[in-house]
Amino acid sequence: MSRIFKIASVLLTYPTPELQAAAPELRAAIAAETCLPSALRTALDELVGTIADRDIYAAQEDYVLLFDRTRSLSLNLFEHVHGESRDRGQAMVDLLGMYEAAGFVLGARELPDHLPAFLEYLSTRSAAEATELAGGIGHIIEALQERLIARNSPYAAIFAALIAAGATAEDREAVAMVMDLPDDDPTDLAALDQVWEEDAVRFAGAAAGEGDCGPDRLRRRLRAAARPAADPAPAATEEVS
Repeated sequence: MSRIFKIASVLLTYPTPELQAAAPELRAAIAAETCLPSALRTALDELVGTIADRDIYAAQEDYVLLFDRTRSLSLNLFEHVHGESRDRGQAMVDLLGMYEAAGFVLGARELPDHLPAFLEYLSTRSAAEATELAGGIGHIIEALQERLIARNSPYAAIFAALIAAGATAEDREAVAMVMDLPDDDPTDLAALDQVWEEDAVRFAGAAAGEGDCGPDRLRRRLRAAARPAADPAPAATEEVS
């Protein structure tokens, strides 16, 4: 499944001539992912064609309208949880620390919580670790998929693939919390300005982001992974399983 994270990371990057030229390799990689249902592989293949066959400027404009100018479709993960609050900064530090500990280097302009970067990181991890971390953003992935389906966007196929790879919500309440963010229209510039001027996204209850049912699941898993291992028990046996 790690290849799915890599494929999704590539497909979610800003369209470039280089990405268009890589269409044959992407299609071959998608066809090889037999763990995905055939209908989903077909949808991903069609997305590759949509990106590769269109005028590059039209493809780029669509991408910007979807992911850069529509806050409810932002590819910056913590924006859906913390908005522009101070908590987002600490969560970014936690995520960057995880990358650095694994020797994973971000590009100079990449944010740690940018979904393509996070997915590329997952593609370098073991299946168990990648699935665990993917589950931490399942509620965000499902919410983005729902919004993209409502727009009839071919990009929805990427999020369906991520869900198939383990990025699933643990409860519907967490998805609903993310969906509470107003679904703005990127062509309505006045409304867009108002959305960005609003206070940081907040959830019911002062600790909603930290509880077992809160939306900030990834940050909790990062903290758990960063905890030092417990001291070994007194030597009763020297066998290592």
